[in-house]
Amino acid sequence: MASRACWHHGGGKGDRVSRVYIFKRFERFWHWAQAALIIALLVTGFEVHGSYRLAGWERAATLHTQAAWALIGLWVFAIFWHFTTGEWRQYIPTTERLDAMVTYYVSGIFTDAPHPFRKTRLSKHNPLQRLAYLLVKVLINPLVWASGLAYLYYNELVAAGIAGPGGLSLGVIALVHTGMAFLMLAFLIGHVYLATAGHTPLAHVKAMITGWEDLEEAPADDAAAAPRESSSAQGATP
Repeated sequence: MASRACWHHGGGKGDRVSRVYIFKRFERFWHWAQAALIIALLVTGFEVHGSYRLAGWERAATLHTQAAWALIGLWVFAIFWHFTTGEWRQYIPTTERLDAMVTYYVSGIFTDAPHPFRKTRLSKHNPLQRLAYLLVKVLINPLVWASGLAYLYYNELVAAGIAGPGGLSLGVIALVHTGMAFLMLAFLIGHVYLATAGHTPLAHVKAMITGWEDLEEAPADDAAAAPRESSSAQGATP
């Protein structure tokens, strides 16, 4: 079954919620594998940068390169999966209720205000999440790829006349790569923080492990006005 209805008691009253299968197997694998590889890249990358010493520069550089190739392979497969399944539509940006989401994250989340976005299987990310994920996918990730590969194959670029005197300098490439690393770190910190903002601190984390999430049902007026999901989506199984 795609959903199961139940009563969730919170704040002194019963709220109707449905347990809905939101995240598919590959999404969960991709999420956790990507998280592990990005953390490994940040840890080894900052060691290569000279920020601290853990494994030693040579070992850290080797691990960094291996993790980078693994992440590139994962990203390529994930891009293929998103386009063949149609899940790329989850990241189409929208400004609808964007101001409400900003207000919620700035103040509403601290005053137990109702969440302005209602998640469904066909719309998993709120407007602010869509913009953040799109920024990562079209700006940070490509620049990480390009600068990392340029750094790794800098000698070949010099031989081809692309880098070196009159071309790209190693310092500029390293600066771009490090800058994107800091942006990725900022995104990771924000992502971890917001992952604790569910109806319980671990609700979103549990959903990304099991695929199932407890979603508050829309009031009758909203439900009547909202478009229904297709029967094929409702009948989906893990």
